[in-house]
Amino acid sequence: MPEIQAFRAIRYNLGHVGRLSDVVAPPYDIISPDMQNELYRKHPCNCVRLILNRKEPGDDEADNCYIRARDFLKNWQQEGVLFTEADPALYVYHQQFTFAGMEYNRRGFMGRLRLSRFGRGKVFPHEETHPAAKQDRLMLMTTCKANMSPVFGLYPDEKCEAQTLLDDAIAGQTPLEATDQLGVVNRMWPVTDPNVIATVGAVMGPKPIFIADGHHRYETACNYRDHVAQMGLLGPEHPANFVLMMCVAMEDPGLAVMPTHRLLAGVPEMTAEQLVTTLGDCFAAKIIGEGPDFATTAWEEIETENNQGTIALCTANDGRWVLARLTDAGAVKMAEVAPEHNEAWRSLGVSILHRLIIETLLGVKDLPKPNYVHLVDEVIEGLKSGEYPLAALVMPAVVDDIHQISMTGERMPGKSTYFYPKLLSGLLINPLE
Repeated sequence: MPEIQAFRAIRYNLGHVGRLSDVVAPPYDIISPDMQNELYRKHPCNCVRLILNRKEPGDDEADNCYIRARDFLKNWQQEGVLFTEADPALYVYHQQFTFAGMEYNRRGFMGRLRLSRFGRGKVFPHEETHPAAKQDRLMLMTTCKANMSPVFGLYPDEKCEAQTLLDDAIAGQTPLEATDQLGVVNRMWPVTDPNVIATVGAVMGPKPIFIADGHHRYETACNYRDHVAQMGLLGPEHPANFVLMMCVAMEDPGLAVMPTHRLLAGVPEMTAEQLVTTLGDCFAAKIIGEGPDFATTAWEEIETENNQGTIALCTANDGRWVLARLTDAGAVKMAEVAPEHNEAWRSLGVSILHRLIIETLLGVKDLPKPNYVHLVDEVIEGLKSGEYPLAALVMPAVVDDIHQISMTGERMPGKSTYFYPKLLSGLLINPLE
């Protein structure tokens, strides 16, 4: 069963650094080189120096981005920039934001979760991972001996019992607060009451946890634990048995999932009429508009239908939009070309797009990495750039899809979900020694 524990986190000393907003950062995997430079300039102790230290000319085994991250972590602790919590705590974490014109407040809490390999416990993945990213994170974890960014986990709790216990415990208390680069207000409260912590642990014990974001970080933590075990240093309560985890109830009204649209290179250039012909009887396809700006109208129609089998495609050759709805014949074809997956996987929009349309009907087997974007305006900008022969608007997988597919042992294609907003790095550090 999942075991959630309080822990003594390493945190920023605001008396030393000033505003928390100046020293936190987005997760490493969405930090562009320009953003990295901006975060470096923002504050000399911004956590980007820990989670994504800048590579420098002349880096070698003795001096490189991982070594520099380790040295910053140690020096900041010695200098009082960072301090260790006096008592073990769980950390209530709220994120207030605007999404699709509506105000949300996503509520969760952070603690450390005892690790179990996927398939051997009640922690479930939902997306595929890539070896290169895990190797990078393992180098950082091995060198710094710390988790510096939380994994994002979802758990079923119809009554939001665990979160209500914690929110009641921090009622009337002043939070730590940081506003990120997107205007999201992040608020955090430590909870050190042993009775509250024990009750939350008991509530969470029987529940499965589904990784929403941070698959690479979770698998890397498992690899690091195995590394410590091979050295003969791993006792049952060694910190390497745990990973920093943000827990959010699947029923929380603040959950928002953004789509991940595709701007595609490496596909044949064609007109909309040629695309309709290529889609054949697998789709009921029709041309519905023209021009990059028509993406807004196309997306409104897809959202209204709210059907994973409806996809909008723009052919840059003539700038026209095709709305494609999966037919019964398409579902049969999908089962034929993806027999290793179950029906839930085959019904996802991203699965249909990549396996049926791109790989099978267009015949593209080695597709270059798409440009993944989340806003329709980004699709419009990409089409106007002239760099992409095809754009695709596709529905996101939702929480129920994650639950259904994960419980069967399946993993969704990469970039099936984008939970907005991302969790900040730098709020807490989980020491692993």
